[in-house]
Amino acid sequence: MCGITGFITAKNLSTEELKNRLDSMNTALTHRGPDDAGLWVDAKDQIALAQRRLSIIDLSKAGHQPMHSYCRRWVMVYNGETHSDQELRPLLKEKGISFRGHSDTETMIEACAAFGVEEATKQFIGMFAFALWDKQEKRLYLVRDRIGIKPLYWSYHEGIFAFASELKALRKSPGFQAQIDSKAIALYLRYGYIPAPYSIYKHAKKLLPGTILSFKVGEEPKIHPYWSLKTVIENERSSNKTPSKDELHTLLKDAVKRSMISDVPLGAFLSGGIDSSLVVSLMQSQSPKPIKTFTIGFNEKDYNEAPHALAVARHLGTEHTELYVSPKDAMDVIPKLPTMYDEPFADISQIPTFLVAQLARQHVTVALSGDGGDEVFAGYNRYIMGEKIWQKCQRLPARKIIGKILSHTPHPVWKALEKLLPARYKALRPSDRIAQITQILSSKTAEDLYLTLVSQWLEPESLLKVGLEPKLDAYKETAFLNETIEKMQYIDTLTYLPDDVLTKVDRATMYASLEARVPLLDHRVVAMGWRYSSLEKIQGPNGKLPLREILKDYVPNELFNRPKMGFGVPVHDWLRGPLREWADDLLNSSDFPTMVDPKPIRKVWREHLEGKANHQNALWTILMLQAWYKQWKD
Repeated sequence: MCGITGFITAKNLSTEELKNRLDSMNTALTHRGPDDAGLWVDAKDQIALAQRRLSIIDLSKAGHQPMHSYCRRWVMVYNGETHSDQELRPLLKEKGISFRGHSDTETMIEACAAFGVEEATKQFIGMFAFALWDKQEKRLYLVRDRIGIKPLYWSYHEGIFAFASELKALRKSPGFQAQIDSKAIALYLRYGYIPAPYSIYKHAKKLLPGTILSFKVGEEPKIHPYWSLKTVIENERSSNKTPSKDELHTLLKDAVKRSMISDVPLGAFLSGGIDSSLVVSLMQSQSPKPIKTFTIGFNEKDYNEAPHALAVARHLGTEHTELYVSPKDAMDVIPKLPTMYDEPFADISQIPTFLVAQLARQHVTVALSGDGGDEVFAGYNRYIMGEKIWQKCQRLPARKIIGKILSHTPHPVWKALEKLLPARYKALRPSDRIAQITQILSSKTAEDLYLTLVSQWLEPESLLKVGLEPKLDAYKETAFLNETIEKMQYIDTLTYLPDDVLTKVDRATMYASLEARVPLLDHRVVAMGWRYSSLEKIQGPNGKLPLREILKDYVPNELFNRPKMGFGVPVHDWLRGPLREWADDLLNSSDFPTMVDPKPIRKVWREHLEGKANHQNALWTILMLQAWYKQWKD
């Protein structure tokens, strides 16, 4: 795991000027790679590439980057881990390549040199974002993995093309203009994150997952996909054959085994839920010694999964470490968040994610995570309930009138009624979602329903003085899917997964200089997951049935068969208590981004303080925007 950055310009800078600017950009990524740093510049072509390295595979100098190909035509900087050596190295040796070491970087650059950038990339298994310079054609390539596990930002403005793993490095590129994009603000207020290709800055973009960008001085950047989720789904569905349990089990074991390749200590995050328990089970079944597992615990019962994780760890015989954190421990993370994420980001689980990464880093350098299981195998409550809600809404007469009645019912009444619900419905927090329920009743399409379910602010444009919310391409591409559940999964995989879940994990772990790997998002697993129908993934209140069936071979059903818990902290209470002064300062500040109207925000803040409603998600979205703006506006 590393950080990469670089730029190409027509400004005719000296070698020293190129190095100085590049070194400044690279230094901003030190946390991503504390073990080594490498710079390479060519003043003749005005190209500069750099990398910070967290050494994982081949700790010798043979793994140093920037790396040159055997033929000396290509130069690469790379972030991630690929696990395709067993397939690719024999083929490359047949072509006369003499390898200097055993790093995956060397395999990748030689594959690109031998097969071409796109054909080589299609053969890579794992997570990656890399830049590749072709000395002969004077062309720069940027490539991002299929799912978007690894980040890659780029900008092209006034003749300077720059890229970086994080915005803090891109900001230091020559001529960068940190002008806030009002479209990005509108999207952020909706989702609590900024979806690709947008970034918080008008002149910076996220490279979309599964795409290749090519750039040559004098030309505009060109982007094209080498992998398409829509095409994958259509191809997988054409077989009309559901995978057997053994088929999925074998693939998952292989994905986990490849993810365990490491020359440094390795472990896993364990929450005790289905996904992390399955990953740890598959790790332990293929390890001769106990796997190191890590869990964060909270004293607040509704947020504490540590006892479940401990029970699973004891059953599997892992070397388990758990740490119970206090509210102060969690709140001490908050001032770090604007630096950690570089742009506004409001997933509340960002706090415990960093805490468990920090804990794991004291013992290991690599940790496997169960992220991706919900999107691929339909585990979210919104999938399980979405189809039922949509069907009932379609049959419900006078939906808008009912919605108005619901919206005028006092919050304490809903809170009291919520206590009478079964646990799986309590997890949806219906008392806090009355505004959403009202909006759901007005939904015209399944896409409208999904948008309402994931919104932090239901009408983000009402908070903006200027700017309109653009519609994401993912919403326009769902016509080939018939079921509401699958439409939600599809949109999530293209948006929420890379731009929220994986962003959260990448920044939190990298800030702790820890590499996180996500074997459930091996692109082969993602493809196989779409061979199951929604009925084969969901029965009654339970999703992820194919994963549950495999996990039963390792862990007793009673240890994991329980309502899904979120990985969060009790922010709603903290905002009325220990975080109130901090929140007051930010929400009542006269210093808001110019396009944001603070008046409706302060009204919601008063309602939250008075206990009229729980607006934690909407308020956290604004607080993270304000905290980011306060730090980065200059």
